[in-house]
Amino acid sequence: MVKILHLQSMTRRSKRFLFLIVDSLIVPFSLYCAFALRYGTLWPQQQLSQSWALFAVMLVAGVALIVFFRLPYIKLHSFENQAMQRIAWVSVLLGLCAMITSYLLAMQAPRSVPLIFGAFFFLGAISMRIIALAVLTRSLNQHAERRPVAIYGAGAAGIQLAAALRQSHEARPVFFIDDNPNLHGLMITGLAVYSPEKLEKLLRKHEVHSVLMAMPSLPHARQQALLNKLSSLPVDVQILPSYIDMMAGKGMAKSFRTVPPDALLGRDKVALDTPEIAKTYAGRVVMVTGAGGSIGSELCRQLVNCNPARIILYEQGEYQLYSIDRDLAPMAALAGIPVVTRLGSVTNKARVTGVIEQEGVEIILHAAAYKHVPLVEHNELEGVRNNVLGTQVVAEAARAAQIERFILVSTDKAVRPTNIMGASKRMAELVIQDLQTRSEVTKFSMVRFGNVLGSSGSVLPLFQKQIAAGGPVTVTHAEVTRFFMTIPEAARLVLLAGAYAKGGDVFVLNMGEPKKIMDIAKQMILLSGRTVKDPVTGKGDISIEITGLRPGEKLYEELLIDDDSLCPTPHPKILCAEEAMLSQIEVASMLNEVNQSIDTADTLRLRRLIQKRVEGYRPPPSTERLIS
Repeated sequence: MVKILHLQSMTRRSKRFLFLIVDSLIVPFSLYCAFALRYGTLWPQQQLSQSWALFAVMLVAGVALIVFFRLPYIKLHSFENQAMQRIAWVSVLLGLCAMITSYLLAMQAPRSVPLIFGAFFFLGAISMRIIALAVLTRSLNQHAERRPVAIYGAGAAGIQLAAALRQSHEARPVFFIDDNPNLHGLMITGLAVYSPEKLEKLLRKHEVHSVLMAMPSLPHARQQALLNKLSSLPVDVQILPSYIDMMAGKGMAKSFRTVPPDALLGRDKVALDTPEIAKTYAGRVVMVTGAGGSIGSELCRQLVNCNPARIILYEQGEYQLYSIDRDLAPMAALAGIPVVTRLGSVTNKARVTGVIEQEGVEIILHAAAYKHVPLVEHNELEGVRNNVLGTQVVAEAARAAQIERFILVSTDKAVRPTNIMGASKRMAELVIQDLQTRSEVTKFSMVRFGNVLGSSGSVLPLFQKQIAAGGPVTVTHAEVTRFFMTIPEAARLVLLAGAYAKGGDVFVLNMGEPKKIMDIAKQMILLSGRTVKDPVTGKGDISIEITGLRPGEKLYEELLIDDDSLCPTPHPKILCAEEAMLSQIEVASMLNEVNQSIDTADTLRLRRLIQKRVEGYRPPPSTERLIS
């Protein structure tokens, strides 16, 4: 057994040399077997003594053919039809060489010997590899820490996956599961195919804790239904995006991804690819503020596909700007699109104006904002400075430069807010609505997001870290609900808003029904292969703790202030609203009060202003008494 394990640790060159020796030894052995079978004796001494020259010639010819057809390069784990064809060619050519050599040396050996010789070499070379593979596989399964896995899908992807996993040091496939009843009971690549109804029993029998879904072409709705079904089982469900990476020799951890954010949406992703997007941004100079954030960086990536004349990355954080520039540079260079990086705050009027003028900006996507509710709640002056005054600075610079379009990235928390972050975004919307009334060239529009899965500060990365640490998973309230969307959906919605903008409009995505945060927490625990701990019995792996609503947090969010204000857009899943706005005098008064509050560091004055100017604002009970 030690020798077998030593074979695994040999260099590739040493293994090839070993197979060359073994294949070469099979040549004279096969020729001997041909003589023995033809003459019906184990030791045809007379015939062998007369054919020593044939043995010498065939050994030399065999080595030459083995090297030419690269038989030592055949990998045991990838032993398939093409490899067998190469061995067959060597066998046929060896038989022909034996015939020609016998004729040239005027040997009296029967004509059937070369044929039997070729057949014996073919069987010997293949048998040697099958036995070696079986011994190595058995040895690895017994001595290596390879966790057993089940493969859901016995199609082409599943077969390739099984072959790739046999080379893996992390996992070994033990059986297939497939919905096709015609495959049930069959053996495919040495693995049995079972019905999904038997999965739970098989998981216990084989001690399987991971199910790998090998159906990359499965429609999303069907994939979601399958994930929901598998989530009730105590297994880790992983989805195979492509088996090409695994065949290239990457480990299982690199070849699989865990369940993606869109699997938690509870709906199909919204298709937002329309020709209007490319038409709107093609050949334009586009500036993205907050370019290093979750939404801003995705906007930059998607803009590359819209063929703009130039992309201006505007970001306050040095590292964030460095990161998105490094990430975007190869894509942009391939598309021939210049990328310009500019450090600066959106509250710095001189810097913003200078960048717009110097770069000839034509479209601005304003994604720069402080968005974390608890942080802004405790740092309200800076939150309003950045979100409200920063939006005013960029928007007024855009109007002065008479750029084509300005899109504000807003949030559903701006609708009847209970926190400063949401209120600040609604005030930013009011600034944009007011500017639109005095803008003859620039079209100002807004986009409201739900919670963006996978963005910084969202529940997805938080829950993933908590589950990886063994829990507990923290939820603020059992009944908290939120609208959810993916980062690509959010970025695409911004681009579409720019295409559909007429001026002063608010765009939202039809995201279906809101989801409970509690349900998402449970689903993520189950999909990670763990179970939710029962608070009564204590059974289970990961507990869920209710921590209480945070300052400014409410149970549910809304997308529109007035549902009756909806109007259609060219896309059936995108809604547009025309909502109430303040007068120019009211907006000017609001901004003056904001500046006064910041200059005097008067947080109560700021909160009183918000309560007066932001429709539906409901302050938390802890501050309501102070500002009333």
